[in-house]
Amino acid sequence: MTGPEHTESFHGPSVPTASVVLAGTLEAIGAGAYVVNEQGCIVAANTRAEQLLGRSADDLIGHDAHDLLHRGPQGQPLPRTQCAMRQPFHAGRTAQADEAYFVSGDGTLLRISWLITPYDVGGRHAGTLVVFHAPDHQELGDPQPEPAAQPLSELHRLALLAETTAQLTSTLDVDEALRRLVRLVVPRLADWIVVDLITERDEVWRSVVVHAEGDTYTHREDLQGPMPPIPEESPMPLSRALRGVASDLAGPRTYQGSPDSGIAVEQRRLFEATGMHSAAIAPIRSTRAVLGALTLGRDENRSAFTPVDLPLIEDIARRAGLALDNARLYQRQRKVAETMQNHLLPQMPGVAGLEMTVRYLPAPDASQVGGDWYDAFPLADESTALAVGDVVGHDLEAAAGMAQVRNMLRAYAWSQHEPPSRIVERLDEAIQHITDVTMATTIFARVEPADDGQWKLSWTNAGHPPPLLISRDGLARYLTDGHGILLGTQTGTRRPDATALLPPGSTLVLYTDGLIEAPRHTLDEGLSRLRQHAAALAHRPLALFTDELLRRVRPAGNDDDVALLALRVPEA
Repeated sequence: MTGPEHTESFHGPSVPTASVVLAGTLEAIGAGAYVVNEQGCIVAANTRAEQLLGRSADDLIGHDAHDLLHRGPQGQPLPRTQCAMRQPFHAGRTAQADEAYFVSGDGTLLRISWLITPYDVGGRHAGTLVVFHAPDHQELGDPQPEPAAQPLSELHRLALLAETTAQLTSTLDVDEALRRLVRLVVPRLADWIVVDLITERDEVWRSVVVHAEGDTYTHREDLQGPMPPIPEESPMPLSRALRGVASDLAGPRTYQGSPDSGIAVEQRRLFEATGMHSAAIAPIRSTRAVLGALTLGRDENRSAFTPVDLPLIEDIARRAGLALDNARLYQRQRKVAETMQNHLLPQMPGVAGLEMTVRYLPAPDASQVGGDWYDAFPLADESTALAVGDVVGHDLEAAAGMAQVRNMLRAYAWSQHEPPSRIVERLDEAIQHITDVTMATTIFARVEPADDGQWKLSWTNAGHPPPLLISRDGLARYLTDGHGILLGTQTGTRRPDATALLPPGSTLVLYTDGLIEAPRHTLDEGLSRLRQHAAALAHRPLALFTDELLRRVRPAGNDDDVALLALRVPEA
């Protein structure tokens, strides 16, 4: 590729997983394709790239693409300063060239056309997709090209498909995928784009009707909305596409006859309202089902679609189907995870003389049901128990373990009239014998009225980030006393207790580490950030204080869930 002179090879435990996932996506491109990381090292390649280059994936992955492949017209090593990919690679923009040279595994010089475009390789890592076409390459059994074949036209087709793959597979949001699809195909291929999607209840919804004129996009919301049901045997183009039967061409005359279904009526209305004189309609499919139909339409100032155009539009619709299916699965999984987590977390009780609010933010990854939790409940002696904790792990086992730990803590706190330290010691003993939880952290506290409008807080800390106490004047300090080792270590050591007074107007914040931990930053930096913003927000109403604190403090690159409990003593 075109990385720095001295680059790090892409090594480490994440390579096999990343390369397999990316390679699977690249297979849909239909041309030679590989992805490089920010240093220019290859992290994934498809089968076509292996065939064209005469190199296996193992021979490609981990190597600097420029050093390994790039050559001059005579096969000589190509200085990086003369490499046409260098500038767009570093600028992170799309570019293409009609002629360049790669060297294959047996030393043969391969004349290629190429396209590069930014590509999201997952997480916080940027990458670049390289798609290349070798017009001179002829495989055994390949048909001979027609004399009039235009390699540049083929490159443009491959470039569009590569860009479509890169753009649509790098988002897991349905609306964002549709926005990207619009900008990929209009006005490049058509003046109009219409997307009809089949919902999970098997209803058809016209989700997109957009007209492009240059850089201006007009959304025709008056033409969007619910559609009639899909007719089972209609031969009309959209009905066939929505059943996944076939792609077809259509025009205003297609729907001028007596309509055979409500969809035919809507199609006539569409052609009349948009002025399209030609349309190509293709099914949007995933590997599991038909998700809808893609319609591209042209105004009178363009030539009509022909059957030759259908394979490209089908390829685009197929890629859109895979992206939309992935986005739907992700959103469905995220909803299930959030629903499960919300049902596991308790409702907060009202406590006379105190304000209290809680928040839970799930991990960005929909599959990660977290082990973070909070709790508050009244005790028999009329004090109130407070707890926040984190069970190690981000999966269903962690969520189940979290529920076990929380429920056992509730039972011990209610039945045993003992200091917080002894309650947590009992919890630690039980965890080791009757749960599958390996390790966990928690703060368990009790709060009760004291003199002069103050409240007394007593607590013990089992390996958890310290509580933060903010006065009404914005003085913030961490309560670092009462700190002991985390749960599950089986040391049998006695745990300490600590006490503090909560004066009128003060705010107590209990939280999990997802609020303060961030990649490439120390824990002290996270704690300092939390204290600074909490002090600045001390005068805000408690609910607003909590929401704004989460917004300001939670790291942008956070990949963990966050539980937060905030308690405020009203002004005297």
